[in-house]
Amino acid sequence: MDYESLLNERLRNIKPSGIRRFFGIAEQMEDVISLGVGQPDFTTPWHIREAGIESLQRGRTWYTANAGLSELRREISKYYSRRFGVEYDWEKEVLVTVGGSEAIDGAIRAFVGPGDEVLLPEPSFVCYGPLATLSGATVVPIETYEKDNFRLTAEALKSKITDRTKMLILSYPNNPTGAVMRREHLEEIAKVLRGTNILVLSDEIYAELTYGDRHVSMASIEGMRERTIVVSGFSKAYAMTGWRIGYALAPAPIIEAMNKVHQYAIMCAPTMAQYAAIEAMRNGDEDVAYMRNEYNVRRRYIVDGFNKMGLHCFEPEGAFYIFPCIKGTNLSSEEFCERLVKSHAVAVVPGNAFGDCGEGFIRVCYAYSIEHITKALERINAFLDTL
Repeated sequence: MDYESLLNERLRNIKPSGIRRFFGIAEQMEDVISLGVGQPDFTTPWHIREAGIESLQRGRTWYTANAGLSELRREISKYYSRRFGVEYDWEKEVLVTVGGSEAIDGAIRAFVGPGDEVLLPEPSFVCYGPLATLSGATVVPIETYEKDNFRLTAEALKSKITDRTKMLILSYPNNPTGAVMRREHLEEIAKVLRGTNILVLSDEIYAELTYGDRHVSMASIEGMRERTIVVSGFSKAYAMTGWRIGYALAPAPIIEAMNKVHQYAIMCAPTMAQYAAIEAMRNGDEDVAYMRNEYNVRRRYIVDGFNKMGLHCFEPEGAFYIFPCIKGTNLSSEEFCERLVKSHAVAVVPGNAFGDCGEGFIRVCYAYSIEHITKALERINAFLDTL
């Protein structure tokens, strides 16, 4: 069989994830310290696990409604109201998905097609561009800069809009930089978008992991709710990565369209995970606060460590990543990461995995213990001494 000739042409032109490439290298080595994958080192809180276990014990192993358990959709609606001040009708404007990733894919597939342009501020997480490409759209990168704290500016956005622009993807708090958009920054973006027919896909998976001002949802900005698809989930804030449970919030016509994609591709999110998510929504605030405080300690520790080594590090205000500059080493991002993992057994991710403008940086995750981070910093410092 000539499998290459059978391959979808759009898929053929998509590069494998740069994150997974270095994770794969690390897996083949012994004694590797990984700061590469955005995986909380906390275990899902016990009361949340108990809710999932109880659902199994009670035989709740059937399909749910396509959109998710009504009880969970109610809790998600209440949560966004009390935490971020945005109201959603649980019956028509909430969709439960298999992780935030499925919600992103469903939003893009429901509204983006050949001939459309998708605006993507970079550096950005690795999935958005390939998913837009698979839908036949043209991805238009918008470079963000450290001097702007890696925020999207209104001027940069305005310069990229054409009559083919269908969607803007916002990912704040940002993976990989840790940047956030405050209310005043979102209002400037909103001024550009009002009066257009452009949708906003706002990935707010790290909304609970901000270390200064509380996260502001794009949907809370005047005139933005009608055009914004909020995507979030339970993986990061509740340490529930393996449960694969997320959701989308948007006006009813948008959710209706996304549910068409969802019902044919997925049917419904895992029932056990939905019951666990209900418990997380109802009683998980203290768990989130505890983990956020722990991440904040690690954030300050690792930023200080990199700056002391001479690798200048922008101070992140959200998520659990730092994005140090390695240009002074005269190595490319990939060379730096490959030599580091092979010679000193520390895995981090090259910045160019998140867009061309990430070249000269590396992404380092601090969702690990202080002991783990300390050992990694010692090895990275030793590696720098060899250059």
